[in-house]
Amino acid sequence: MAPPCPPGRFPPPRAAFEQLLAGLSDREDASHAEVEEFITTRGREVHRLMLQEWLDQRAQREERLPQVAGSDQVVRRAAEAGHKRLLSTQFGTVEVERIAYRVRGAANLYPADADLDLPVALHSHVLKKLAAVEAVRGSFEAAVAAIERTTGTHMGKRQVEQLVQRAAADVDDFYAYARSSGSGSGSGSGSGSEELLLVLSADSKGIVMRPEALREETRRAAAKKAASGGGPFATRLAGGEKNGRKRMATVGAVYDFAPMPRDPGDVIRGGDNTDRTDRPERSRARAKWLTASVERDAEQVIGTVFDEAERRDPDREREWVMLVDGACHQLDLIHDQCDVRGTEVRILIDFVHVIEYLWGAAWCFFARTDPAAEAWVGQTALRVLGGEAAQVTDALEAQADAEELDDQRRSGVDKAVGYLRAKLPYLGYDIALAEGWPIATGVIEGACRHLIKDRMDITGARWGLAGAEAVLKLRAVISNGDFEEYWEYHTQREHLRVHAIRYRDGLTLAA
Repeated sequence: MAPPCPPGRFPPPRAAFEQLLAGLSDREDASHAEVEEFITTRGREVHRLMLQEWLDQRAQREERLPQVAGSDQVVRRAAEAGHKRLLSTQFGTVEVERIAYRVRGAANLYPADADLDLPVALHSHVLKKLAAVEAVRGSFEAAVAAIERTTGTHMGKRQVEQLVQRAAADVDDFYAYARSSGSGSGSGSGSGSEELLLVLSADSKGIVMRPEALREETRRAAAKKAASGGGPFATRLAGGEKNGRKRMATVGAVYDFAPMPRDPGDVIRGGDNTDRTDRPERSRARAKWLTASVERDAEQVIGTVFDEAERRDPDREREWVMLVDGACHQLDLIHDQCDVRGTEVRILIDFVHVIEYLWGAAWCFFARTDPAAEAWVGQTALRVLGGEAAQVTDALEAQADAEELDDQRRSGVDKAVGYLRAKLPYLGYDIALAEGWPIATGVIEGACRHLIKDRMDITGARWGLAGAEAVLKLRAVISNGDFEEYWEYHTQREHLRVHAIRYRDGLTLAA
């Protein structure tokens, strides 16, 4: 049990606490909800007074130093007590008094600010952390309401946005440090077992941005479209027309995967295996790690994905598999990374994309309501899974020729044939199934929905570049399970930026 507070210590909070107890005595007939609300509201003031009293007593005990040397190499010998600044906390606003060390022509230095690790702006690190957590879960307006509901402190939407941007300032450095030091972090640490596959994946999704935040080519295209009077329709987009409001964000994922050999019949129903009930249980992604950026381009994000893979498997002892949707630019970037790093990775196209092309071909041969189309797609997909993608393309062309389809009716076949032939090097599903590799991009697509769509696509949202980037980074850190570890790293970096950099030899004070 803690010793009792000495008489004369903390008199303002003690008096406020006594008033709180007296208020409780006056509410004997109140409901529990009324009493709970009373304690919450009045208790915040008790807590604020406790913090204020602690700061005041600390100010009284601050020792005057003979001199303080700044990083500008200027020594400050004049000391002036009584300099005050405000600090907004989760309990309310308090006043911090400390000694200023001065010299003509140079900025004041406050060693007590460094000792207290005060933020550069008004809001405390605790409020900044709360703003970061709330703002990445929902809208900034909702974050403002949640902070006020939790702490009683009102913050403006712009203040929350600024705090979030500052909170995300060290995410890239945090993960770069983890890679350079060989340390693991959160769920992304990986097991390091040679028996587990190392799976890499990347995908992109657009975010509606304010005009000044668009990439230059998108902005020029939008301006050109506006100058020409827009598209053919006034109230909707024409087929294939873009509205010129989105900037593509790239999401990357790295995870471990226990190989699970299977055959084509374990993946898809078709032919004689429609009613199979002995399909093996699916293997799940382990130690999933995500990264996302709307500011950096796809090349940089994919490079970061490879960096994380190298951190997990620096000696290339594991099989690397990369799952993609098949975009040509994306494939080129992956090959570039492999060439630069001297790394071999097995690239697979998401099988679900192949299925969609097969369905497009099926509508060339069957009516839209014909159940036979489903059986045809299943049987054709089984052949692709069995390593017969090249034969399937030939068979599709032959069937279209045999049925003498005109150009319009066979467009779905032509698209499927063109897609399959272009992606043949990445359709080795027979090998993938035999080796137990994953063949679908569900992990990265789920990451795109979670990191981008669930937060960035809130109705009416239009993003600035800095705000969108900060929210994406923090959502990825939280998804990786690294937030608490990151926050410790971030506060250390903030201390260096805000305080240590002001003094000669870091925080060594000349005496």
